[in-house]
Amino acid sequence: MNQRLYDSKTRTLRDFVPLRAGEVSMYVCGPTVQSGPHIGHLRSALVYDQMRRWFEYDGARVTLVRNVTDIDDKTLANATPDEPWWALAYRVEREFTAAYARIGVRPPTYEPRATASIMEMQAIIERLVERGHAYPADDGSGDVYFDTASWPAYGELTHQRADEMEPATDSVSRAKRDPRDFALWKGRKDGEPDSAAWPSPWGEGRPGWHIECSAMSTKYLGPAFDIHGGGLDLRFPHHENELAQSTAAGDPFASYWLHNGLIHFSGQKMSKSIGNIVSVDELFAAARPVVVRYVLGAAHYRSTIDFSPTTLEEADAAFARIEAFVARSASAVERVDAPAADSARVPDAFAEAMRDDFAMPQALAVLHGEVTLGNQALDANDDAGAVRARSAVLAMLGVLGLDPGAPEWSADDDHASAARDRALDALVGGLVARRAEARATRDFAEADRLRDLLADAGVQIADTPHGTDWNVE
Repeated sequence: MNQRLYDSKTRTLRDFVPLRAGEVSMYVCGPTVQSGPHIGHLRSALVYDQMRRWFEYDGARVTLVRNVTDIDDKTLANATPDEPWWALAYRVEREFTAAYARIGVRPPTYEPRATASIMEMQAIIERLVERGHAYPADDGSGDVYFDTASWPAYGELTHQRADEMEPATDSVSRAKRDPRDFALWKGRKDGEPDSAAWPSPWGEGRPGWHIECSAMSTKYLGPAFDIHGGGLDLRFPHHENELAQSTAAGDPFASYWLHNGLIHFSGQKMSKSIGNIVSVDELFAAARPVVVRYVLGAAHYRSTIDFSPTTLEEADAAFARIEAFVARSASAVERVDAPAADSARVPDAFAEAMRDDFAMPQALAVLHGEVTLGNQALDANDDAGAVRARSAVLAMLGVLGLDPGAPEWSADDDHASAARDRALDALVGGLVARRAEARATRDFAEADRLRDLLADAGVQIADTPHGTDWNVE
């Protein structure tokens, strides 16, 4: 593959060598379905969708697992008498699925829910207890904790020493041996519903957050797999704890750790407390889904995206230029004996950028460069040059999931059609108003000129006692 990846664990660019030649195994932390999706969730899912598409284009068979955390403290807290936690989790999960689909994120190979892997979680916890890396609380709570002091490598993912770490906040118990110890199993508490507790060797309860991903990743990918991905905000404590408990239990776990950057709004980190979270409804009301995909995938995956009120407008203009060339060059294909677009390969410069830790800005520079060359060829009546550029552009758009002719963007056609109707109504309405003014001032020559101008454009007008009506032939 000649692929290089930035490994967060070693903090270096590394040559990617999959465990099995020709195959790539990826685990990505998916949503905790306690509330609806926002722009940050979309970016993370899109990043790994781009990677998956590239690996597949480059000839690999990809197994992508993206989990759903459907049981945790916040899910229980957000439940109501009318909507129990499991109903809330399912409703919100469907909102995430719909949002992902709207920006062309393909379904993962497997999408397990945490509640379907309770037995696997308990098996890992039992191994940790047996190995001396976990202990049941002695206060009768039924809690089980990972013993961070027992694992000298704890902190290796985020390069922290134990005395630098914040205490674990996933549970509060006087039975902890160390404030940094985190919950593997949470004994059932008063007031929690019966449906949120499972039997275990330590008493009824539910899993801690971190153990969920360790169980689901190894259940579907095995004890060793290639890539573990997720948002930068998950590095600590979630991914650090995943790595510690999995390796302490005897699993090799992930060979490479990838983390996508976060999204800021006008220079500020997005936060519910600040109130600057951009929801998916706001995004799709402001731009076509294909434009949302373009803008969220245009930056390097490790960089921070600074979202502002003009971001979507700028992205729409950039993508519209690509769309215009694809539409404009279609007629050149009919005039040239050209190979099918789906047989074309991406330019070498684009492939080099993608293989260099998914350098998306450089890859998009190649794409826009080909658009420029294609437009220049069309202007020079060079059909062969235009078709060559078109084939390269469509190949790159296909890899990026941005081909405007792909079925997933058919709904965008309706959006664009409505926009064209609004523009036509404004333009024709303006000309009709100018003709009415000319007739009122008895400037019949100007009125006739405007009528003929509209007729040449296929717009027929009819003067009635109530005003002028028009329609398009």
